[in-house]
Amino acid sequence: MRKTTSWLGLLLALSAVLNGALIYRFIIAGSTVEVADQRTAIVLEEGERQLVLEEMRQFLTSVQGITQAITQEKMDEVAAKARAVGSAAAGAVPASVMGKLPLDFKQLGLSTHQGFDAIAMDAESLGDGTHAMEQLGRLLNNCIACHAAYQIRTTPPGL
Repeated sequence: MRKTTSWLGLLLALSAVLNGALIYRFIIAGSTVEVADQRTAIVLEEGERQLVLEEMRQFLTSVQGITQAITQEKMDEVAAKARAVGSAAAGAVPASVMGKLPLDFKQLGLSTHQGFDAIAMDAESLGDGTHAMEQLGRLLNNCIACHAAYQIRTTPPGL
C-alpha cells in the first residue's frame, strides 16, 4: 500500500509539473524567439502568419474607414466600421494559432478588439466625431506597441 501511495504521489507531482509547463508554453510564452532588433519573433506556419497579418490589415482598413466616416460626420458608419473588427471578430482565430501567440500579444489583440467595440458603442450613443478620434488615437497606441515588440516569422531566425 505504501509503495502504491509513493508512486501515485510521484505521478501527481509529475503531472502537475507537465501541466504547468504546458500552460506556460501555450498560454504565456507561445512560440517565440528573441531576435537581434530587440523584438520578439512569433514563429508561425505560413498560413497562420497570413491569418494574423490579415487581421492587422483589417484593423488598418477599419481605421481608414472610421477616419473617413468621422470627417463626413457619418457616425453610423463609424460604428459599423469599428464593430466589424470588434470582439466578435476575435473568435476567428483558431485555438491552434492562439496557443502559439505569447500572452502579451494576445492581451494587446483583445484590448484592440475591445477598443473598437468602445468606438462603435460611443459613436452610436454619443455621435461625437471628436470623441471617436480621441478613442482612435488611443487605440493606435496598441498597434504601435505591438509592432515595436513583435514580428511574425515562419521560421526561427538563423534556420
